[in-house]
Amino acid sequence: MALSDRPATLRDVAAAARVHPATASRALNPGTRLLVSEETARRVTEAAERLGYRPNPVARSLRTRRSHTMGVLIPDLNNPLFPPIVRGLEDRLAEHGYVALIGNTDGDAARERMVFDQMRARHVDGFVLATATLHSDILDEATEADLPVVLMNRTAEGYPFSSVSVDNEQGVRAAVAHLISLGHTRIGHIAGPQDISTGLARLRGFLDSMRSHDLPVDDSQVVYATALSLAEGLRCGRELLEGNDELTAVVAGNDMLAVGCYGAFDELGVRCPQDVSIIGFNDMPFIDRLRPPLSTVRFPHYQLGTEAANLLLERIGTDGGGPVKILYLAPELVVRGSTVPVGPKAVPDLAGEGDAGEPAPGVASAVPLRRGQARHGR
Repeated sequence: MALSDRPATLRDVAAAARVHPATASRALNPGTRLLVSEETARRVTEAAERLGYRPNPVARSLRTRRSHTMGVLIPDLNNPLFPPIVRGLEDRLAEHGYVALIGNTDGDAARERMVFDQMRARHVDGFVLATATLHSDILDEATEADLPVVLMNRTAEGYPFSSVSVDNEQGVRAAVAHLISLGHTRIGHIAGPQDISTGLARLRGFLDSMRSHDLPVDDSQVVYATALSLAEGLRCGRELLEGNDELTAVVAGNDMLAVGCYGAFDELGVRCPQDVSIIGFNDMPFIDRLRPPLSTVRFPHYQLGTEAANLLLERIGTDGGGPVKILYLAPELVVRGSTVPVGPKAVPDLAGEGDAGEPAPGVASAVPLRRGQARHGR
């Protein structure tokens, strides 16, 4: 192969710039560029551009033991919640020279294992897991191997990993309190899967809030989704409504379940919000375009991603040292047209203005609940 036909190497750049290959390497690495003079860095950079030199990331990773890539496991990329979270994560990682490798698991344990193993084989520098269950072989393995791992929108007690999530219990308590303030006392809950922290914490928040308002909850008022999906929202909505004619409101474990429940309303001839109010959790994009627009609990999606990146960069920067950090972002209640006062006289005309003191349906009213908090521990 002629020299002009093969990719330029670091030695070619060094020869063209009349420096040692080690000097050329330092000049082309942003982390070590200050170790050479400005004139040398300029000559090397110009030579690299002239020759079309591209660093070999595999060779560099072998030298530095860093690939400058992070593995990110997402449970469902069809869920509109995750793109803004991932964008925040990617933006912050890029500021530090890292690229995120995104793996979608579809909530399937076998697929999650395959993606995780393949990312480990590619020597990613760390993992951000939005897929973690409360008890996980992957978390056990990551603990044993002392891998840099951060949990995102998940927590898992008993594991030595930092995490960032919303205060799920506080958010659901606010949702229940909002419905009670509208006169609802017979409230149902579509709970998320109980093997993940969000499903467990939101159910706990629902039950605690109902008890604190002296409202009984029987078994028929809670149904359990096997996934945070539209299909499960439809199934659970049917199950909840068919056995509870007295229900006037539903707290859904997330927005996807709530949107699925809209399909159950249509199938069963239930008017929302005139017959049954509903509130979700996450404030994912576009749910304000539903009819009626969905009331929900919001948290800062982009910030969740940036905080996860910060925690992972900190873990890598300290070589696993430092305290484990558990961060909770503050939720806020967003009131839209899917929640209205109980009783036909109090229901506003959806084509007109809302009752005095209540936002008109479709007009969001965000109520911050409390400041976020960080807890530190080992």
